[in-house]
Amino acid sequence: MITKLVLLSISIFLVSRLMTGIRLKSPLTAVIVAIVYSVADLLLYWFLAIISMPLILITFGLFVFVLNAFLLWLTDQIIDDFEIKDLKTTLIASFAITIIHLLLGAIF
Repeated sequence: MITKLVLLSISIFLVSRLMTGIRLKSPLTAVIVAIVYSVADLLLYWFLAIISMPLILITFGLFVFVLNAFLLWLTDQIIDDFEIKDLKTTLIASFAITIIHLLLGAIF
């Protein structure tokens, strides 16, 4: 679990450095964002997935990225030191964080 949080923190930090629309106050903020995002994911993801199951099936699973973007937006609203510019940036960042997190998880 700690490894997943570290990899997610690294993913968030990398995406914030690669994209201009995301602002992190410090690298420690990436760890806080990863913790809050993980808690939101733990508490809300399956509920949201069940509710949106028809959309997930129709889009062959791509709607999951919208759910991840919603959780990232929610994290942005909770943490003051983390800011995402707009919806487009949130969707792209959600996709990028997911891909980088999966790649890092496969490596480590």
